[in-house]
Amino acid sequence: MQEPEPQSTAPAAASPAEETTPAAEGVVQLSDEVQAVETKASLMLDSLFYDFLPSQLHAPLQWLAGFPPLFLAVVVSIGWALGKLFQAILTQIGTRLATRTNSSLDDEILTIARRPAMTLPVVMSLFLVTAIVRMPPGLRAVTVSVLATILLLSLLRAAKQAVDVLLKTLASRNTVAGWCTSRTLPMFEMTSKIILVAMAGYLLLAIWGIDPTAWLASAGVIGIAVGFAARDTLANLFSGVFIVADAPYRLGDYIVLDSGERGEVTDVGLRSTRLLTRDDVEVTVPNAVIANAKIINESGGPWEKYRIRIPVSVSYQSDGEHVTEVLNDVARQHPDILDYPAPRVRCRRFSDSALDFEMLGWIAKPVHRGRVTHELLLNIHKRFRSEGIVIPYPQRDVRMVPVAPESAPD
Repeated sequence: MQEPEPQSTAPAAASPAEETTPAAEGVVQLSDEVQAVETKASLMLDSLFYDFLPSQLHAPLQWLAGFPPLFLAVVVSIGWALGKLFQAILTQIGTRLATRTNSSLDDEILTIARRPAMTLPVVMSLFLVTAIVRMPPGLRAVTVSVLATILLLSLLRAAKQAVDVLLKTLASRNTVAGWCTSRTLPMFEMTSKIILVAMAGYLLLAIWGIDPTAWLASAGVIGIAVGFAARDTLANLFSGVFIVADAPYRLGDYIVLDSGERGEVTDVGLRSTRLLTRDDVEVTVPNAVIANAKIINESGGPWEKYRIRIPVSVSYQSDGEHVTEVLNDVARQHPDILDYPAPRVRCRRFSDSALDFEMLGWIAKPVHRGRVTHELLLNIHKRFRSEGIVIPYPQRDVRMVPVAPESAPD
């Protein structure tokens, strides 16, 4: 009788399918993440299809999905029509509210909502097409992420515009205990932008299935690298925050920098401040530069009024009281010189060949300084000629003393 062969106790060789390498483990891990994203997309689309739509529409839509181009055209057309309907409803509501309220806030909010009212049904119709039409799982996951990103960006834009309108309305009314005014408006605008962008960034990572924990863990190292690479940008950013907090100027103020730039403040941004000069030239000054500069705010102080000074010289033969009366009359007759504070004239000094006077008058805004000065100078010159007041020229007396000729040499 033949004895059975002894069984080998050596471990069987692993099959090629069972062998794993580090590269294979990475591929398996990556495929698991992609599969998880695809699973989330499938669950969301199934919920959209089976829970959102009535059950009576399931069968017709499934039949229509057999013709993908026709199905896409029909569903997107329905979404576009719904968007137009929503926009028409918002327009009607806005028209009715405009007749009932004195504020334009509700009208502007409804105008901002018109774009998302069109984007939302169109994107939802594309979601429906993606849920019903057969396509590879990977393509479906990417399509869902792209559509969700478009919807997120549309809502982000509408939210930013709505917040800007709300803050500007509050600043113009100067209510709510004065916490939002024209001076603090740039600070609230920058804060709202940072919050909205941070929320949108987090949601964007979640849409594409990216775990933000790893990004937050490496934020320290990235922050150091970015700090060295973009130190000028960060300096401008922090300077902008300090400018808004310290409020040396506000929107609409007329300022003069020590470097010579002079103009109206039109925007205080995260990186720079913009000035509009009298030549209608926009000057952009980095916040880091303007934070360390000497700023003359001609619109600051207890009011926005600005005092102009017109120096005038008259001859010593002129009557000082008569000159004072004429200059006061010229100032009072000008329409842009304010009655309060009242204009006045002062005699400043005895110069070499004239009496030096100075006419002082207040105007409503510093931006009118050049034009008012020009008109006052012409009016003063005309009145002086009619009143016989002389503006002397600089005079010098030159005396020539004869010098005795030198004696001839012996």
